[in-house]
Amino acid sequence: MAVTDEAILKIKEMIVSGALGPGSRLPPEKELSERLGLSRSSLREAVKALEVIRVLDVRRGDGTYVTSLQSDLLLEAMSFVVDLHQNDSILEILAVRRILEPKATAIASGVITDEQLDEIAGLIETIANDTDIEHLVVHDIDFHSRIAGASGNAYLAHLIDSLSSQTVRARVWRGITEGGSVARTIDEHRAILAALKQRDGELAEALMIAHVSGVEQWLRKAR
Repeated sequence: MAVTDEAILKIKEMIVSGALGPGSRLPPEKELSERLGLSRSSLREAVKALEVIRVLDVRRGDGTYVTSLQSDLLLEAMSFVVDLHQNDSILEILAVRRILEPKATAIASGVITDEQLDEIAGLIETIANDTDIEHLVVHDIDFHSRIAGASGNAYLAHLIDSLSSQTVRARVWRGITEGGSVARTIDEHRAILAALKQRDGELAEALMIAHVSGVEQWLRKAR
């Protein structure tokens, strides 16, 4: 095991054990390196790595702190990585979305509020056949994110968000507009919303499966 990896694991153990909690300040570098039996250089590299994935927050002139460790923060790195993937990897990511997102939609059907439903309806009404790609992408991300968020499960919602590549969505919407299928796609959004309004979890789940599967099929043909 590389020395830096060992340092990362030791800091992780301190957080998992409760020795360091969300918002806690790490001991000074010299003290911590001696306590963990690590060189100061390997400790610095570990801190840099943990800062990138939002586990640690390095505040210049103040010290290093454990972040809030909230799910949205920790999953930011995954969202970045998803944007880098192409071809077969993207199809695998969509397959994961096809598993998770319909379930989140089914859960949301039982707990979504009238206010949340109205907000989603408002999103759909902003779309027209001549809407530009940038607006369509923003709409699509917001539509799916709001439904996942309405499930009430923050980790599930943020995981789905992290799997939602803006780059891939732009590519898909560009293909949809060129194929003249914007109206059909928005109709699918309306159908999912209607099922949510009816509190019909099975129907909402089935419609979301078909919707995400359609994106998968389009990408397979476009490769």
